[in-house]
Amino acid sequence: MTELRARHPIIHFVGSIPLQDAETVFRTLAKAQGRVCGGYPMARPASAMPGFVFCNRCSPTNPAIEVATDVQAFKFTQWGGKLLREIPRLRVKPGAKPDSKTFETGYAEMAIASWSLFEQLQTAGVIPATVKFQISLPTPIAPTYNNMVPSDRPLLLPALTRHLTGEVAKIAAVIPRDRIAIQWDVCQDVLAWEGCYEKGPVDFRTETIDVLTRIGDAVSGGIELGYDLCYGSPADEHCVQPKDMTIMVEIANATSAGVARPIQFFHMPVPKGRTDDAYFAPLDNLHLQPETELYLGLIHHDDPEGDRAQLAAARRHTRVGGVATECGMARGDPARLTSLRAAHVRAA
Repeated sequence: MTELRARHPIIHFVGSIPLQDAETVFRTLAKAQGRVCGGYPMARPASAMPGFVFCNRCSPTNPAIEVATDVQAFKFTQWGGKLLREIPRLRVKPGAKPDSKTFETGYAEMAIASWSLFEQLQTAGVIPATVKFQISLPTPIAPTYNNMVPSDRPLLLPALTRHLTGEVAKIAAVIPRDRIAIQWDVCQDVLAWEGCYEKGPVDFRTETIDVLTRIGDAVSGGIELGYDLCYGSPADEHCVQPKDMTIMVEIANATSAGVARPIQFFHMPVPKGRTDDAYFAPLDNLHLQPETELYLGLIHHDDPEGDRAQLAAARRHTRVGGVATECGMARGDPARLTSLRAAHVRAA
């Protein structure tokens, strides 16, 4: 941890910036530089969301996967019962074995293309030299739990895990490791702990922690590693409103204990209005390694007093290493971006 990070909370941009292209994203975030900024997220198109990538690029051409036409679509709902979308179920074809080499998600290609521009702007002094190039990737759980029939999760997960960790290896072969931050977006994993998915052959707690451990250990040494514990943000609102931080603390503790290499950060969201100690009390039981920072997603639109109150409440229970929004900002109103940038700097 640098001396500057030790003295001040850093600004963490979770990802998904609602701007038209990569250069605009990087130049806009550069204007928001506070005391310290951890990294700028790579630019990727909206169509590159985990579920869409898997369905559109993997299922139609993958020889081991087919649409389960005899199974009802998965009804993906928000906390208030609103139907967000119906997701057709997929299965592994009888007798088939998924091969990691047959998936084409394109994450490595997107990251490498975005890095080229990032490096140019950093060399030119637009992006500060201390800022990392942050690459946010879905965990293998994301498309598996959303799309596969529960019985076939264990058939897909090993191959999909090898594919996504292979994407990280491709990235590390091109981009200098000390310039990269890998953030695993842990969303469907969290929602599974909240009871949003049907049970499968393997207990979901065992299954998700096993995957989070594997993908963490697969990130090469020298690369910054973090986990974004996410409750989703369709229509700029969580899929599930967390009662408190218990589940996030349990996942962070188990992952921290399982991953052999250093973890640099965990990001955890704080819903707007939750300034009560009951929400933050589970942080008393958070057991991270000394090198691991906690970034809290407590930056909200036009609510500086609430942001300060949440930070104060959290600090009664743990040390806070950084501030961020609850989730990525792309699904919210783009007009809010300017004020959100300012709110990051103000809180830090």
